[in-house]
This record gives sequence, structure tokens and C-alpha cells, in this order.
Amino acid sequence: MSIKRTINLHRSVHDLCTEYPELIEFMKEAGFPDIVKPGMLATAGRFMTLPKGAMMKGIELGQLVEKLRALGFEVES
Repeated sequence: MSIKRTINLHRSVHDLCTEYPELIEFMKEAGFPDIVKPGMLATAGRFMTLPKGAMMKGIELGQLVEKLRALGFEVES
């Protein structure tokens, strides 16, 4: 029996990365290099969502969702 890992796109990046620390490296590689800067997750990450961040960085949200699914996450909007 596998544990269900769910990403809700309305949750903050901070909350998602706290629950799933492996997302920090994923996000860095997906085009969010600032995520690893000290304090970034604790400040901007508290109000930033994946859709908002993708829009700001010009990253296609659908591509992020597909990559998350490939990692075994269920994605909810």
C-alpha cells in the first residue's frame, strides 16, 4: 500500500515544501532557483503558490503538473 502524496495548487509553496521537502530541489531544477536562498521559503514562500510562481517566472503550469505527476504526486487544483 503506497502513501498518497497530494499537491494542492492552492496551498503555499512553504506549506508544500514543509510537507514534501523533496519539492525544494524539484522547484530549483524546474526554474525556481531562488527557492534555495536562505529565508526565501519562509518569506515569499508563505504567500506564493505554484501557479503564481509559474506565472511570474514564465513557466508553463501544465509542464510543472506533469513533472509532479511523474514524481508520483497527485495534483489537485
